[in-house]
Amino acid sequence: MVLKSQEDSHLSSVKNALRILKSFSIDEPEKKISDISTSLGLNKSTVSRTMSTLASEGFVYKDPDSKKYRLGLSILSLSGIVNSNMDVYRESQPILNKLVETIGETAHISVLDNLDVIYLQKVDCNHPVRFLTHVGRRNPPYCTSSGKVLLAYSTNDVVEKVINRGLEKFTKNTITNPDKLRTHLELIRQNGYASSFDEFFEGVTTIAAPIFDYQGKVIAALSVVGPKQRIQSQKVQGYAKKVIHAAFEISNRMGYRS
Repeated sequence: MVLKSQEDSHLSSVKNALRILKSFSIDEPEKKISDISTSLGLNKSTVSRTMSTLASEGFVYKDPDSKKYRLGLSILSLSGIVNSNMDVYRESQPILNKLVETIGETAHISVLDNLDVIYLQKVDCNHPVRFLTHVGRRNPPYCTSSGKVLLAYSTNDVVEKVINRGLEKFTKNTITNPDKLRTHLELIRQNGYASSFDEFFEGVTTIAAPIFDYQGKVIAALSVVGPKQRIQSQKVQGYAKKVIHAAFEISNRMGYRS
């Protein structure tokens, strides 16, 4: 029983450490012990011990003046290993660069992870729109073009989990009706691409297409984003053709054959 108790304690410590690391973001790159304790519902003593261990291994760094923690260089080395082993990351880079140069808008590669869209790659245009996307950021899938593409090619179980989690209304155009969302996803499958007009942020238009692997499974989405003044509704189909073509090029590099 003692050994079992020790094992449970170790697993709990690991889980706490992972939760703490995942709590850092571009929006909150630095945190105090009290901030982490409050946001995650952990005791300050638990957080303090965990942060000391993480700091000793280089996963976090404590600023001696502000007493705030930020992610350490060990995280950066791990992210490099992940990126180097992600085929879609490597194969998409030249095509993303070409697409951004051609259409003059920012492009992303994203995947669905734990019912969220997470951005793996981003290439900015010369005049990027002020839009909350960055590598590693998570956004809801039902109101972003990349998320809707990924949902459209997911199982019904995944779609229902997203719906059951709640369809929060971000703008007047956000789809919050479950039946309307299901119908919309079916239309995306028929068209082969998704678009989002002011659904997550006012004044922002995004267009996305699926990326397939060698088995014909959708593994990621390619999306472009820009202000609606530049990506006007009458131009969407023209943009969509270019996005679909670029996504198909990446799919071919991944071994996909239609």
